[in-house]
Amino acid sequence: MLTAEQVIAAQKAHVETLFGLTQKAFEGVERMLELNMQATRAALAESSQNTQALLSVRDAQELMALQASLMQPLAEKTAAYSRQLCEIAAGTGSEFAKFAENQGAEAQQKFMAVVDNVARNAPAGSETAVVVMKNAVNSANNAVETVQRAVRQATEVAQSNFHAMSDNALAATKAAAPAAPAARKR
Repeated sequence: MLTAEQVIAAQKAHVETLFGLTQKAFEGVERMLELNMQATRAALAESSQNTQALLSVRDAQELMALQASLMQPLAEKTAAYSRQLCEIAAGTGSEFAKFAENQGAEAQQKFMAVVDNVARNAPAGSETAVVVMKNAVNSANNAVETVQRAVRQATEVAQSNFHAMSDNALAATKAAAPAAPAARKR
């Protein structure tokens, strides 16, 4: 049976955990806001420069060359922004995953303590049932650990695929940028 002190301690721990997770979530949101502010400032500055460049264009050929020259940096900046956004989300998600793993391990230890306590106080002849219960708990814990490893691996593969896809799109844009003005000159 739980004592009042144990209940209070558990509630305090839960509140601290809640505030810790809230802090991590706000840190992730803050990093995204900072990234968006930087991107917005850069976009405004570039828009001004690009507008000035557009106003100084004298003919269609110069306009096409200017347009082609603006596309590659835009693609590079978009890829960099996407990468940074993905890293922020992955970092925040990783913090939450670590928390979940720690909470799971702590819950597992507490549950095993309860099982051990029940085993010590079990009536004679129930040893087999206690062993079966412990084995079931250990099997469930192994299954959870396997799933956690699989999720980590899948996350790593997804991030790797995202970066590869981003790099390929950027390379394709770089390759297409010089080809566009040449095709228009024909």
